[in-house]
Amino acid sequence: MSADETRDRCAALTHAGAPCNNYPLPDSLYCRAHQPSAEQSAAAAAAAAAAEDAPSEAQMQEQLIEELNKLIERVKALAPDYTPPFSPQGMLGAFSEDVGSLIPEMGKGLVERLRKSPAADFLDIETYKGLWFLVNYTVQSQLDVIKRHMSGDYETDEWGLDMDFVNAVLPFLTFMYKSYWRVETTGMDNVPYEGRGLLVANHSGTLPWDGAMIGTAIYHEHPMNRLVRSLYATWFPTVPFVSEVLMKGGQVLANVDNGTRLLEQNHLVAVFPEGYKGVSKLFKERYQLARFGRGGFVRMALASQAPIIPVSVVGAEETYIVVHKSRTIAKLIGFPFFPISITWPWLGPLGFIPLPTKWYIDFGTPIPTDQYGPDAANNLALVSQLTDQVRNVVQEMIYMRLSQRSSVFLG
Repeated sequence: MSADETRDRCAALTHAGAPCNNYPLPDSLYCRAHQPSAEQSAAAAAAAAAAEDAPSEAQMQEQLIEELNKLIERVKALAPDYTPPFSPQGMLGAFSEDVGSLIPEMGKGLVERLRKSPAADFLDIETYKGLWFLVNYTVQSQLDVIKRHMSGDYETDEWGLDMDFVNAVLPFLTFMYKSYWRVETTGMDNVPYEGRGLLVANHSGTLPWDGAMIGTAIYHEHPMNRLVRSLYATWFPTVPFVSEVLMKGGQVLANVDNGTRLLEQNHLVAVFPEGYKGVSKLFKERYQLARFGRGGFVRMALASQAPIIPVSVVGAEETYIVVHKSRTIAKLIGFPFFPISITWPWLGPLGFIPLPTKWYIDFGTPIPTDQYGPDAANNLALVSQLTDQVRNVVQEMIYMRLSQRSSVFLG
């Protein structure tokens, strides 16, 4: 009997279901013909196993409610005298009065559902209760700031960072990061262990969840648990509760002077050069970077000689499915855009609940700026060149991640 006759055969089956008679490739169980399909089968099996292990949508919603309730308790501990003006009956009345602004069939269905469902069993009411509490708390806390200043019981840094507030909301952001969006990161070693650094990321998702998740990623995954100071758009102060939350969380109004000063103080600073053009993109435009402004972030980096770290965020684009932007409504309320999604404004406040997509945050190789002279920030050609370079790097990082992703919800 020859040596070939004693060798094992390919472990695959033919299309007819019979054992394959070919010999396997070296260090493999499969022959050349079946090797690719075997790899695909293994990948499919891994994807199926991941899908089985992934929590269901109902489980995700239950976890979200649990985390919201925990957050409410922490907020109550900070402000025990504050009670939000909420009740399920009040919500029903609000929907009933404003039902004409919804799609007729959808609005009528919502009201009937609210009337027939016990408050304890109606999942969305409980979620809305938590969100409503936090919104009202942040509005009320604007008055509390004045009281705390008057009594001297108030500690912030010069930018308004309130660590009591950060500690109150961090567990909720951690839940969103680890459980709800299941964020995976790469390249964390590209973020400086100490000293200044400018994180430049794509912007998406209608609401600024991406900035919160970048900050949460570095706070949890970075060896030094560093705090990120994100620069937010100048129109956010027109939204009462959002600007208050951002300021208390240590975020700062976006302009070149603020960014430069933060970097000179050796902070980690995050910028989103697409601005509101990024968060207002339609679903069909997802992951296509808008223009990176006029290079203000590059001038910050050059003036402070801070390294630029490109950052790509994949997964945020699908948290809200925006299908239209209303210019008329935006002008009436003074916003740069007014999104119309598949859930907003048709579902009212419930439309703000994001979808539990799978997120990836990748930190790219730093681009040094300390080799340029002190006057480099005034070199328009250099500023334009670096702006385009960073934008191209972030776009390539996005494309690379998208090419590796097989599912919006499973990754």
